[in-house]
Amino acid sequence: MTQPSSPSPTATYRLQLQPDFPFAAAERAVPHLAALGVSHLHLSPVLEAEPGSTHGYDVVDHTAVRAELGGEPGLRALAATARAHGLGLVVDLVPNHMAVPEPLSLNGPLWQVLRDGPASPYARWFDIDWGAGHGGRLLLPVLGGRIGDEMRHFRVEGDVLRYHGHAFPLRPGTEQLPPARLLEAQWYRLAWWRLARSELNYRRFFTISELIGVRVEDPEVFEATHGTVLRLIREGVIDGLRIDHPDGLVDPGGYLARLHERTGGRWTVVEKILSGAERLPDSWACAGTTGYDALRHIDGLFVCPQGAGRLFSHYRDFVTPLADEGGDWEETVRRAAYEVVTHDLAAEIERLVRTAARISARAPEPGDHATWALRHALRELLVRLPVYRPYAADPTRAGQDAEMLEAAAEQARTAFRVPEEARAVDLLRDLALGRLTDAPEHDGTDCADFSARFAQTASALHAKSVEDTAFYRYPVLLSACEVGGDPGEPALAPEAFHAYCARLQRDWPLAGTVLSTHDTKRSADVRARIAVLSECPDRWRDVLGAMADDAVCGRTAGGPDGIGPADPMVSWLAWQTAFGLGAAGDGDAAERVVPAVLKAAREAGLRTSWTERNAVYEETVEEFVRYGPCGPTAAPLTALDEELAPFVRANVLGAALLQLTMPGVPDLYQGTERGYTALVDPDNRRPAAFRPELLDELDGGSPPRDLSGEKLRLTAAALRLRRDRPQWFGAAASYEPVYGEGPAAEHCVAFCRSGRVLTVVTRLSLRLVETGGWWDTRLRLPPDGPWCERLTGRELPGGAVVRLSELLAESPVALLVRE
Repeated sequence: MTQPSSPSPTATYRLQLQPDFPFAAAERAVPHLAALGVSHLHLSPVLEAEPGSTHGYDVVDHTAVRAELGGEPGLRALAATARAHGLGLVVDLVPNHMAVPEPLSLNGPLWQVLRDGPASPYARWFDIDWGAGHGGRLLLPVLGGRIGDEMRHFRVEGDVLRYHGHAFPLRPGTEQLPPARLLEAQWYRLAWWRLARSELNYRRFFTISELIGVRVEDPEVFEATHGTVLRLIREGVIDGLRIDHPDGLVDPGGYLARLHERTGGRWTVVEKILSGAERLPDSWACAGTTGYDALRHIDGLFVCPQGAGRLFSHYRDFVTPLADEGGDWEETVRRAAYEVVTHDLAAEIERLVRTAARISARAPEPGDHATWALRHALRELLVRLPVYRPYAADPTRAGQDAEMLEAAAEQARTAFRVPEEARAVDLLRDLALGRLTDAPEHDGTDCADFSARFAQTASALHAKSVEDTAFYRYPVLLSACEVGGDPGEPALAPEAFHAYCARLQRDWPLAGTVLSTHDTKRSADVRARIAVLSECPDRWRDVLGAMADDAVCGRTAGGPDGIGPADPMVSWLAWQTAFGLGAAGDGDAAERVVPAVLKAAREAGLRTSWTERNAVYEETVEEFVRYGPCGPTAAPLTALDEELAPFVRANVLGAALLQLTMPGVPDLYQGTERGYTALVDPDNRRPAAFRPELLDELDGGSPPRDLSGEKLRLTAAALRLRRDRPQWFGAAASYEPVYGEGPAAEHCVAFCRSGRVLTVVTRLSLRLVETGGWWDTRLRLPPDGPWCERLTGRELPGGAVVRLSELLAESPVALLVRE
């Protein structure tokens, strides 16, 4: 961990800025958020983005604060108001990419590159492979059809070429050429959008061609793209940073070191997704991750391992999936990875193959490999990586990355029939690890380029194949299909949670923790509801069984022509989605559930997709959702919803209290201080809405009206405690697990912070009730005292042994404090 140079936040509050929620709206919310108890506002990207953007990650100008939000004056006014209320500002920064906007003139640097080509001073900004065919031009896949069919839509206006809403700069001196020659004379090649996946010659964000990679590893590019934010930090407007997608960078560690130096060591967290037992590189100059690893460890506590296994059995009976289409998690991931690496990332793979072929041709040992063998080896190696990417430039990771890549290479070799040809795998492994360098006489950077591009492509492959494909093909328990999650092993024991927290406090005590973000596929409260199903899998089976054929999309009437066979997988997903949203039988909620289910179907890519829409199938799915999960068929689900309400309450409050008091800096997503149910974007990016009067009522002594009120009371109590006693939770604090004693001890998760704060949470509450409750399970309070329970005002002596049935009689959670 790198200690920040200024006080770190005690808690941050994420606001999604957009034209419908600009700086002025955020400023009006400041008094309420200060009263809630956070220390910093966490703003989505603030630099100039595409007009109308609801997220701001499509940056077009690094030199200006976004005008649609209020510009720099609006940001400064927000900062001043925040300061007046004791709050600071943390800003989301996007170093990896810029938008390829419509019109392109919005991106000034890219516009100049398109006009002047490789000679432009801005050519070094972008990760473009000018030698990848296309006559030394940059491919722009923006046409609605093949160029011959689109010629009639082009027109020249002065020094600009126009195509529908697009505008492109003309190379000086080419304005008067005939149309065909004019197009050939440009530094760009306009092409059908479908060519992007195989012919693109610039690095992009994942598979989004509208976002072009930026080379921030170049010091000049770093200064140009970070100048405005660095100035605002120096001037006291911005206090900390969240770094978006560091795995897209050539050298994330090097970037963070430079950023740490230039910011004076301000508190910075990185959106790094850790897989399995992966750890954040110790050398990174930051406070830690944004917190998806914390989300995984919290959520896992509320999943019953036995019930999850039985739920899978019911899912398998209901859906009858093939092993690699949702029947087995590892097989599903592997097939998705093969699809992405051969189709969606074909252009990225071919760039790596070209580079490897050049190296192979001039290095007989260990080179001299056929192009097909290099391509095959590359694909086989990439699909077997268990994490997002290796870090060849980081010497602290050399050992574990070598071990990981050797294990992947060993498996990749088995994909070759001729063992001698499998030696191509060894060459690529060594290149990926940075073990090979270009000979001085070659005066090139191919080896370094391959190592960097391999890591960047690996990151895109993992994200697209796991998060954006396999998660939607394996909907057994949707709460586990979350960023950083492991649907194959969704449950975690308290021991694993305590070990994680101890490690976090020791290594990264100021890292972020999250439960809901703008990127989570389901908000924390939705996941808390769905997780209860792991405790009652047979009831879930019975609910779907009670609806017979009405439970399955396309089965009631056989489906219209073109839909194909009935789709029980999308049906299972739709029912869980409606249950998680609390929308069973709610016709109005269909306007939110339908887009989420259709997005899931397109991402899964089994029956429809974003690029090959099956309109008849999608219409059938929409009709099914409206009639079934959100319609009159859902009566059995509504009854289950009411029956499980007490156990949903335990999950919602338990997860919230764990995040708010565990090691790290909690980041609250807008609205989540109260009950907040949201699905995948754009549903989770709706403008924030605040109810300060509800907090005023609670502060005035009124009891909570409902679960949402309970959550607000709990959140405010924990946040204010963190604000008033930061030393109990910060870098110098301590974390000690506290264990219950008795027959139901496994249902209690408790820990003490710095001997001053005791958190007690109920897990698997439905199973707890089914086995008779707490019985005589007890909890020994830490010594000294007295301990005051913040939610009820009850006092208990230090060292007392209390019955959990008494301590948790009114609420499934307790927050005790020793002043």
